[in-house]
Amino acid sequence: MKLVTYTHNGTSPQLGVLISDNVYNLHQLQSSLPDNMKDFLWAGEKAMEQAKQLDSDLKSGKKEASSLLLSEVQLLAPVPAPTSCRDGYAFRQHVAAARRNRKVPMIEEFDQYPIFYFTNHNAVQGPGEIWCMPDHFQKLDFELEASVVLGKKGRNVRAKDADQYIAGYMIMNDMSARTLQMEEMLLNLGPAKGKDFSTVIGPYMVTPDELEPFKIPAKAGHEGNNYNLKMKCWVNGIQVSDGNVGDMDWTFAEIIERCAYGADILPGDVIGSGTVGTGCFLELNGTGLLNDPGYKVQWLQDGDEVKMEIDGMGTLVNTIRKEQTDYSILGLKKHTQPG
Repeated sequence: MKLVTYTHNGTSPQLGVLISDNVYNLHQLQSSLPDNMKDFLWAGEKAMEQAKQLDSDLKSGKKEASSLLLSEVQLLAPVPAPTSCRDGYAFRQHVAAARRNRKVPMIEEFDQYPIFYFTNHNAVQGPGEIWCMPDHFQKLDFELEASVVLGKKGRNVRAKDADQYIAGYMIMNDMSARTLQMEEMLLNLGPAKGKDFSTVIGPYMVTPDELEPFKIPAKAGHEGNNYNLKMKCWVNGIQVSDGNVGDMDWTFAEIIERCAYGADILPGDVIGSGTVGTGCFLELNGTGLLNDPGYKVQWLQDGDEVKMEIDGMGTLVNTIRKEQTDYSILGLKKHTQPG
């Protein structure tokens, strides 16, 4: 089942089931079901099974209902107001390449435990325009990731049980303003301002049952579900990234285990995988310069179109836009010394 959050002719956000190019309003299909994603996820497994039955009945022709064409609606983030938003660091290929490009050795702790950081859950966006401030364009970057949204409350969840807490999967673009990010992390804190302006998820949330045909074993020494799903990104129609969800070293189950240690995980929590290998300009530019000092680096510019695609999760398209202002926090730095 594919679930979307959408608006139509100025309506408040609605929760819908996407079948081919048709959007069916879930609450209209069954009035006992919530009309928004947050309440739907909190309604638990009973609501999810009822929605799946409606989806099955519509697909088989057992049930008929009115719908809107996908082209008639505006898609929002499938989970427009996550309870929280975390991002992991699951792909060894990306980490190793980024460190190699900086001429530093691979950090051995990567293979010991999964890590994550909290990002701004109030800055989650869906398909469409992404508005950025001038300082964001100082090395503005995309990051190609997969993500999950949780559908159950838990605490101290073990990895062997963690996949059952996943309600669905989505594409994630973890936008990054690299100059801001690198500047603040010199103080060993963050990332914050380099990340908090936009995290994009979408175009829909696909339930785990739809990904069953793609399931593969986790990597040696790891546990949890893993999937053979190709990941690609294009900028202005030119492909720049090529990876696979199956390359995740740390599984979502293992990341969830760490998230839930001594802390509640909740329905509506969104967790990203971290960047796939080749999944951002920071890595691509570093590799290019390592191989060719004359390599022309690239960062996102005003008007650029970023298109991401993951097998089974659809295609997420965004256009980068620049706010017309000269306000700069980089320009607010102090240059005096104490004493």
